[in-house]
Amino acid sequence: MPIYEFVCSKCGQEFEELILGSEEKVLCPKCGSNQVTKLMSACRFKTGGPIVMGSGTSSSSGGSSSGCAGCSGGNCSTCGG
Repeated sequence: MPIYEFVCSKCGQEFEELILGSEEKVLCPKCGSNQVTKLMSACRFKTGGPIVMGSGTSSSSGGSSSGCAGCSGGNCSTCGG
């Protein structure tokens, strides 16, 4: 059950709504208008694949030839160092 973001065309109120079905009518919680528009929102979940760290390294399993893929110094429990 996805939560969508909307904006009311009548009063400008932005709000989130849990949508149970595609035919569900969405009303503005402030003014009750049905003149609402679904907003684009950022995806907030991971779908798979390696996690890219800030330094450009990857934490995917399998490691690398220079030690642990999850740390840079080789001093974590995964590396055993």
